Amino acid sequence: MRKQKIYIETTLFNFYFDTDREAHAATLSLFDDIAAGKYEAFTSDYVVNELEKTQGEKREKMIALIEKYGITVLGLDDEAEQLADIYVEHGIIPMKYRTDGVHIAVAAVNDLNMIISMNFEHIVKRKTKIETGNVNIANGYRAVEIYNPMEVNENDNS
Repeated sequence: MRKQKIYIETTLFNFYFDTDREAHAATLSLFDDIAAGKYEAFTSDYVVNELEKTQGEKREKMIALIEKYGITVLGLDDEAEQLADIYVEHGIIPMKYRTDGVHIAVAAVNDLNMIISMNFEHIVKRKTKIETGNVNIANGYRAVEIYNPMEVNENDNS
């Protein structure tokens, strides 16, 4: 069986270091699974750009996780930008948070299996999962599975 290809969204880099957050242990476990070769991990320049806006030493630590875990960084992508615009046009993602849609679109246009996030406002929620999946299929892409790290650790017994 082929490794699952996963997209690591910005919030996970933050939760990796936030030891007081409930999802910290599950996030570490996910990164351990990446290190063990269970997943083929990807992120994007969109994530890197968001991480670079972080103040202080935490920024460098978060960015260093990409190299430490061998996470492939996908470049800026016009196709993903167009798909994200469709999410906004359909009212799935608010224009103000369009980058959240871009994360999902990057996963879709790169044929990744899932996106892992702790963004429950715009990404990891039922409406987003269903409606981005419908838009993706209507536009020739697969519906990307969207999970938080607790769900991946809990449901993935492979």
